[in-house]
Amino acid sequence: MRILVTGAAGFIGTNFVHYWVQEHPDDAVVALDALTYAGSRENLADIDVPFVHADIGDTEAVGAALREYDIDTVVNFAAESHNSLAVLDPGRFLQTNVLGTQRLLDACRSAGVARFHHISTCEVYGDLALDSGSDAAFTEQSPYRPRTPYNASKAGSDHVVRAYHETFDVPVTITNCANNYGPYQFPEKVLPLFITYALRDRPLPIYTSADHRREWLHVRDHCTAIDAVLHRGRIGATYNVGSGLERTVTQLADDVLALLGKPQDLRVTVPDRPGHDRRYLLDSSVLRTELGWRPEVDFAAGLADTVRWYAEHRAWWSRLQERSLVTESSW
Repeated sequence: MRILVTGAAGFIGTNFVHYWVQEHPDDAVVALDALTYAGSRENLADIDVPFVHADIGDTEAVGAALREYDIDTVVNFAAESHNSLAVLDPGRFLQTNVLGTQRLLDACRSAGVARFHHISTCEVYGDLALDSGSDAAFTEQSPYRPRTPYNASKAGSDHVVRAYHETFDVPVTITNCANNYGPYQFPEKVLPLFITYALRDRPLPIYTSADHRREWLHVRDHCTAIDAVLHRGRIGATYNVGSGLERTVTQLADDVLALLGKPQDLRVTVPDRPGHDRRYLLDSSVLRTELGWRPEVDFAAGLADTVRWYAEHRAWWSRLQERSLVTESSW
């Protein structure tokens, strides 16, 4: 394959580039990123891949990269992704996630790429009641019911991807993933925020809705799922990618504090974010049965490795924290 990875300097994109170069050394990988506040060129400094500084909404620049590197596969991670920021500035999310995806598809359609793979989220389905059982998980047939501007922008991008497949026969696949964790995640997100705050003995801000739950997937398991879809997935298909492992916000804070030997009184309650979803859980049985994928990273071990990574990379996240655009208690 000759793969263009968009959003390659962000969290999941960075991990995917590292994964693909390691696991598929004979493939050619090109990284593309707009280097917004959450992207860091430093993330790819130790990998010898071409880097294109461009926005996915710049059809001309993307098209030039597709032609220059003779790309046959595009994996689209590029997105504004912070729910809290979307509450304050929803327009930037619609601009990048919906219109940006549409313009990226135009470039790929013109270049005749053999596969366009789009990364989406469990959040497009809305949320589940906290007292619903494990059988209440979202399937690929669940209706889209986004509740926040970020969720709506991702739902819109999914619809655009499917429309380009149905109308223009662009060969697409989509994966909707659970909450990811692992190295290189921008410190505005809950786990790296908790870790970096705890490392500096700062209070961990926990929403009043502390019993809300999320399904957690290690970023490497997400990468192996995309690998399976690219090699064996059905054109036009959507696959849910989940671990089945859920944790409340309070449990996450306690996990981090315990791993770092910090006291529980570092927890502090802050006002809840508007539109805060209660619970996500994905049914990933289609991906597991059809493509033979399984998550391999145990949560306790993966979280311990993640905490260790942040402890060893203070210079990396200290610089990035200065770029954060949201204070979680500012509602």
